Amino acid sequence: MEKNITENTNMACDKDFCALLGKNEAELREICREHGLPVYKGGILFKWLQAGELVYDQMTNLSKAERSLLQEHYPLHLPAIRREQRSADGTTAKLLLDFGGGILVELVIMNYQRQQSRSRHTLCISTQAGCAMGCAFCATGLSGLVRNLTAGEIVAQVLQGQLWLQRQGLGKVTNLVLMGMGEPFANYEQVCRALRVLNAENGQNIGWRRITVSTCGLPAQIRRFADEGWEVNLAVSLHAPDDDLRSRLLPVNRRFPLAELLAACDYYTNKTHRRISYEYALLRDVNDSPRQAQVLAELLAGRLAHVNLIPVNFVAETGFWPSSDETLNKFAALLKKRGLEATVRERRGLDIDGACGQLRRRNDE
Repeated sequence: MEKNITENTNMACDKDFCALLGKNEAELREICREHGLPVYKGGILFKWLQAGELVYDQMTNLSKAERSLLQEHYPLHLPAIRREQRSADGTTAKLLLDFGGGILVELVIMNYQRQQSRSRHTLCISTQAGCAMGCAFCATGLSGLVRNLTAGEIVAQVLQGQLWLQRQGLGKVTNLVLMGMGEPFANYEQVCRALRVLNAENGQNIGWRRITVSTCGLPAQIRRFADEGWEVNLAVSLHAPDDDLRSRLLPVNRRFPLAELLAACDYYTNKTHRRISYEYALLRDVNDSPRQAQVLAELLAGRLAHVNLIPVNFVAETGFWPSSDETLNKFAALLKKRGLEATVRERRGLDIDGACGQLRRRNDE
């Protein structure tokens, strides 16, 4: 089901309208001090913002004068929802968010109802408008990179996702995956700023272990991220077991071949003690043969690794077709036989332009 939304109480925002959302509590206290407000009001403001309240007049424990000053200097708006799609089974929704100035990004909301464990509400958020990595099978890269998102714009997606969940009568956001549009480590500073805000106890309080950052493989940034001291889950887009094929599928491999990438991954594991998820999208007759499964198993042998096998969503412009279910299951079985942990990712979003970038591209047609 799809809705084209032409009226929305949330105006599309330029980045200034999201700026405060990317500030931590200490920074908001400093802003209050600079404007002659009591410093402690910065903590109050932080709690309001992270609760999704962007109307100053509703912040009743700020004085009228304080609210007027903040409105004058820091107007607030969440991005407008320009399109909304929901899967037929009701488990997945995809929102096209408009930040103004032609900046459109995608937010995916995935609901996992569990009988034996806590239900999860996972947001897949974007870190860039477009992407410059040029991965051969990715819809996002077809349009290139427009610009990085600010920390405030990254946080704004989470707030918009939380409001959407509330409107559906569902629970709070429990998990975040930075697997939407863009390469997170190509926007390193703003991504880390946003993560600090989202992890804050007085804010969203999303635990480090409930956050996953996905990268196509920037070794220096992987090492730097390891040194942050966070127990964040790292997902590495591998998609090929050798340099020749990976360089054809992921141009970044021409600069940072597998040996360099895996050395950085080993550093991450040693520093954080976190298992790395190696993402492997199976493409029919490209990277899905039994021999390639064997080479992949040899490549990751002895590493603290999990292989996430991805049934890709078809994107006509790329020319790649998804592997069959039979091939997927055989590939997984071969990896497990060689001692690797491997799972096939649950299919979601097939009926709602599920691949990253598809909804944005269709909006431009």
